[in-house]
Amino acid sequence: MRVVVFENVSKVYRTKYYEVRALDGINLEVERGEFLAIMGPSGSGKSTMLNLIGCLDRPTEGEIYINGVATSELNDNQLTELRSETIGFIFQQFNLIPTLTAEENVELPMIFRGIPVEERKRRARELLEIVGLEGVSDRKPFEMSGGQQQRVAIARALANSPEILLCDEPTGNLDSKTGRQIMEILKRLNGEGVTVILVTHDESLRVYADRVIRLRDGRIVDVSSAGN
Repeated sequence: MRVVVFENVSKVYRTKYYEVRALDGINLEVERGEFLAIMGPSGSGKSTMLNLIGCLDRPTEGEIYINGVATSELNDNQLTELRSETIGFIFQQFNLIPTLTAEENVELPMIFRGIPVEERKRRARELLEIVGLEGVSDRKPFEMSGGQQQRVAIARALANSPEILLCDEPTGNLDSKTGRQIMEILKRLNGEGVTVILVTHDESLRVYADRVIRLRDGRIVDVSSAGN
């Protein structure tokens, strides 16, 4: 089953003096349980595509379907609900709340969904164990390494059991060894059925993906299996 479909999607950013066509006529289908890597140079449209998949932005032209639902037909509240129930986000900058502990950071998405306190605390601890952080639940971000912070970010992204995990340069601020550990976690989650969509410029990460698409100037210029 296709979890994401782009039909002739374009995204144009306009100012008073110029316009930038960040995406230009993109057609794409992502299958449930796939590990897809989106690659290309800076300015190619990778992050724009990820933001559109995550319903953080709307296309200028075309249609995007998430689990068969046309996102153009949803209002802002419905898009927020779709993100909360279906999509998890992992970013290069971690985006943890500095005043909260690891456990409290993981709890945040569940608070927004009204999950009872005992249930969300139990799940937060379980998720920290899944990413190998059972011993640091009471630490704040400044007390953790970059790799540990990214693991907390992954646990937080999984808090509401998303079907789709969107990863924007998740190893960009990490050393190569820690980056491999993070990618192994993502690969394991993918093996458990989570659809993973990874944006990266790091060629070494293509080996983790089932399929690689390459963008240039807002267009798909190549589609290949990870081994090619």
